[in-house]
Amino acid sequence: MSAEDRREAPARHGLFGGGFMRAVEKPKDLRGTMRRMAAYLRPYRARLALMFSLTAAGAVMTTITPKITGLIITKLYHGAAAEVARAPGAAIDFNYILRALLLLAALFLGSALASFVVNRSMAVIAQRTVFRLRLDAGAKLDRLPLSYYDSRPHGEVMSRLTNDIDNIANTLQQGLAQLISSAVGIVGAVAMMLVISPLLTLLTIFTLPLSFGVTVLLAKRSRGYFKDQQRELGRLNGHVEEMYSGHRTVKVFGYEEKAVREFEEINGRLYRAGRMAQFVSGFIFPLMNFINNLGYVAVAVAGGVLVARKRLELGDVQAFIQYIRMFTQPVAQSAGVINSLQSAAASAERVFEILDEEEEPADAPGAAGPEAAEGRVVCEGVRFGYSPDVPVLEGLSIDVKPGQTVAIVGPTGAGKTTLVNLLMRFYDLQGGRITVDGRDVREFRRRDLRGLFGMVLQDTWLFNGTISENIAYGREGAAREEITAAAAAAHADHFIRALPDGYATRLGEEASNLSQGEKQLLTIARAVLADPPMLILDEATSSVDTRTEVLVQKAMKDLMKGRTSFVIAHRLSTIRDAAVILVMNEGRIIEKGDHASLMAAGGFYAEMYRTQFAGEPAA
Repeated sequence: MSAEDRREAPARHGLFGGGFMRAVEKPKDLRGTMRRMAAYLRPYRARLALMFSLTAAGAVMTTITPKITGLIITKLYHGAAAEVARAPGAAIDFNYILRALLLLAALFLGSALASFVVNRSMAVIAQRTVFRLRLDAGAKLDRLPLSYYDSRPHGEVMSRLTNDIDNIANTLQQGLAQLISSAVGIVGAVAMMLVISPLLTLLTIFTLPLSFGVTVLLAKRSRGYFKDQQRELGRLNGHVEEMYSGHRTVKVFGYEEKAVREFEEINGRLYRAGRMAQFVSGFIFPLMNFINNLGYVAVAVAGGVLVARKRLELGDVQAFIQYIRMFTQPVAQSAGVINSLQSAAASAERVFEILDEEEEPADAPGAAGPEAAEGRVVCEGVRFGYSPDVPVLEGLSIDVKPGQTVAIVGPTGAGKTTLVNLLMRFYDLQGGRITVDGRDVREFRRRDLRGLFGMVLQDTWLFNGTISENIAYGREGAAREEITAAAAAAHADHFIRALPDGYATRLGEEASNLSQGEKQLLTIARAVLADPPMLILDEATSSVDTRTEVLVQKAMKDLMKGRTSFVIAHRLSTIRDAAVILVMNEGRIIEKGDHASLMAAGGFYAEMYRTQFAGEPAA
């Protein structure tokens, strides 16, 4: 989730569990999304039908209980009144009351049992459904092209696979059954209220518009404050994260006081927004209770009059008051559930957007791996742009001999890394072709093609595991001796053995227990161990010190012997010994040759070199 998304995230608290308060994201195509979700639920349709039937049965049983309670009270009232009046044969019919109590207990037990079965089964159905959804989404991510990840924040993709799918699971588990129960409860309560007294029912319904109007009015006011609260909370989180991650820089430049002032300003705005949000929303329940209590008083007074005139039984008045609560509570719950369903549909839509993304084109029919890799790479008139109307490479042609080391240099944005992406088929060409050992790269299986290359990038990537596991990432089943030999070749063995657990040391989040240079050495060791026929080194030594760089360069030179190697470098001192140096600018190769010939030509390369090493001899 982006910072802006975090700032605009809906409030999680409010009336009816957030039903009215949350600024719910609504789906763009509700009907289509629900159809697709129904397809995931289709294997469980028989069980779902049973669950909904049990939910409705439980709601019906709960609806009957106030009427039976009312009958018991009526029977007790008449029996007690007759005893007080000393009427002949007057007595309380305890047999009747016992039978009614047993029936009441059976209804309560049946409702509780139905609720237990429904909740347990819905939990199973929900988790199995989102399990399949996660599997589909995870498999889809493996089939998406690199361009998908390059054009989207990683946090946004992660949010769809975690937060959105969790939202779907929670709604499936709780919302559907609750919606059925609320609907049956509302209908049942109104029906029983009408059976008891149409007059009291009419009196109750008159309070609903007032209650609903007050709720909507205050909810609308508080929603704005909740939105401000979430926005300021996002800013506060961003500020804290920024100051914490850069705390060394903050201290170096004496920014502490200003950082504290900014924190206090944001925290003050968050306090004011949160106070108003809670203040306004806090009025909703008291006002609703006040209005509902007025309704209860009206019903009690009118019911008392009807009882006094013998037009209504006392137990019916008591039952009617219970039905009022059974009517108002499901109405409130339904509002929250509907909002939850909308939110879940929006989450499902976001997940389905991933499933609908255009996948990486399939390997060509008959595509196969290489029989043997010599390492000759030829680019013929290569044309490519990340946007079709903005070319990055235009008419690029090179012929790299087997075992040759080719250095690619040029200013930022010249197309150096783009060329590497095309060699690996992370992107497909828009014109021209690239061949490896005479075969078009599109004739290879992608996995086989990428297996021909070992890569060491400027941005290191290490996962949460031991150092041994990280080095062996590119070669499954590597022996311990091979891992240590690769680390020694990359000049990493000495610092690894100095760690408390040596090669068994576990790397923490983002390998924060290692320096940037040490992380770079581990990725170089990984490439050494993989032993590929071709190498791509993208600023591979940019994060190590000068002395270590000399040692690593020697190790890399030994590694590159007999291998076709592409070296991208900004520090031109690292590529003096390259057989061929390609100088790129604006997507084209503008100069080509070895270091000596390019310096003698006095062109773009020579100017770059002199700029980097002003005052040093141009040798």
